[in-house]
Amino acid sequence: MAEATDSAFLLSKAGDDVRKTGHAFFVVGALIVAGFLSSALSCERMEYQQQISAGFPYESQYVEVLGSRMHYVEAGSGRPILLIHGNPTSSYLWRNIIPHLESRGRVIAVDLIGMGRSDKPDIEYTFQDHARYLDGFIAALDLRQIVLVIHDWGSALGFRYAVRHQQNVRGIAFMEAITRPFTWDDFDWFSEFMFKRIRDPETGPEMILEDNVFIERVLPGAVLRDLSAEEMNRYREPFLTPESRRPILVWPSQIPIEGDPAGMHALVSGYRTVMQTWEVPKLLLYAEPGLIVQGEEAAREIAAEYSNCSTIYIGNGKHFIQEDQPDNIGRALSDWISQLP
Repeated sequence: MAEATDSAFLLSKAGDDVRKTGHAFFVVGALIVAGFLSSALSCERMEYQQQISAGFPYESQYVEVLGSRMHYVEAGSGRPILLIHGNPTSSYLWRNIIPHLESRGRVIAVDLIGMGRSDKPDIEYTFQDHARYLDGFIAALDLRQIVLVIHDWGSALGFRYAVRHQQNVRGIAFMEAITRPFTWDDFDWFSEFMFKRIRDPETGPEMILEDNVFIERVLPGAVLRDLSAEEMNRYREPFLTPESRRPILVWPSQIPIEGDPAGMHALVSGYRTVMQTWEVPKLLLYAEPGLIVQGEEAAREIAAEYSNCSTIYIGNGKHFIQEDQPDNIGRALSDWISQLP
């Protein structure tokens, strides 16, 4: 693949710069550097004593939204706890966290439209498309007094929903989240180069649709441990053909960088402003080294800006921290939810 050849050439010159890739590059599945580095460099992997299950022992459920079926799983009863994934994952990401939350309410893990086992209608898969379907999903299930648990693009969708429906949200727990718009100063030169290739209308489709780098490189490259064959196959399942990967391709173009796209810049800036004064309880879970939220200092900066926001360190992890520290995440969420009014 041409992109891999380009990357190998650049890696020979990148040195430490490459290993210190800027956090903005890794937002919303644009973790392409992590993916290439997972194979091009000898990355140290975490040795885990805990057993992280690949099983997904939940019955698939579906609800019709805007003429398409959206898939979800649920467990427990009571007030809803809605888990929202990002790119390129699904409700499967939360499988080892759900058991910790079952005693705290009705836990619902949704598959965004076009992802997981949800239908793939003929739409553009812009952020606004996803938002319309998520709004419809929440309305169809008549979810009230929700605790939102959000990650990656699920964070932007969740924050957007929350500011528009403040009376329907009890609390917001977020991790590896989009808390502000970005500038190119958030990127190092290698990240900027690769990110622009992914957003390019010629090179992006080859990388994402044809070579499936988000699933094959990005995802495992953004987890410290080695994902098992069963886990990888679960993540591959929704995206077996080039056309089925179109939702993955569109997400990176939605990231607001230097004010572009203008609509997304305004949206993220808008919910950021609301979060600075809205007193709804918030919890930021962070890992080391992290990718979007890079450790304690970054977490403290966000918590200082977002009103009534506490932080909990959950251990070592990159971007898909649910695959590295599910038990610590689950316990932290359970304790926090138990204290909500």
